[in-house]
Amino acid sequence: MVKRVFDTAVALIGLIALAPVFAVIAVLIKLDSPGPVFFKGKRVGQQGKIFHILKFRSMVAAAPQKGPAITCKDDPRVTGIGRFLRKTKLDELPGLINVLRGEMSLVGPRPEAPTWVERYTPQQRAVLTVKPGITGLAQVKYRNEEELLSSANLEAEYLKIMNDKLNLDLYYVENRSFSLDMRILMKTAAVLLRWSYDNPDEGSIKTTDPIRRW
Repeated sequence: MVKRVFDTAVALIGLIALAPVFAVIAVLIKLDSPGPVFFKGKRVGQQGKIFHILKFRSMVAAAPQKGPAITCKDDPRVTGIGRFLRKTKLDELPGLINVLRGEMSLVGPRPEAPTWVERYTPQQRAVLTVKPGITGLAQVKYRNEEELLSSANLEAEYLKIMNDKLNLDLYYVENRSFSLDMRILMKTAAVLLRWSYDNPDEGSIKTTDPIRRW
């Protein structure tokens, strides 16, 4: 209950406060390339319910018909403004609308497309017991995911990364709490602003807590 109230309040305040930013980004997208401002991607949510995640469009129109569903480093389908939006994660801002609708949370497991969820093991499907999040342990660790993927063996490389992300998401599901959400939000902010809350000596500390390892 507390989580939902917090999510709703932050999403509503964020959408109102960021309205001018949304307008500027929308204009830049339209000036950069033809096509819609928003991208709607099919994702699997809590309890396997399908929803459409909203993002600012960062690729050329009809990108799914022009290449693989996964985006790799130097993908030619990514637009000029799209590269900036992806780098800064501003393309994720419309996800606040999904949060307001109750389809997502601010913090939670990374939502995946149905084709990838079909590959989940029974244990991995436990991540579907909670709402997916705009940010989470997996999103923080793999914030530069595209840089790790090459077009040579794209699907195999992504599958390996996805399994590691699912391990992080399972850790979140098993240990979720409001305090953990706050830590993840702080870590996300630190990453986006290129700050570091990490203790220099933490590299020598053996811990199962992903937040402390980074």
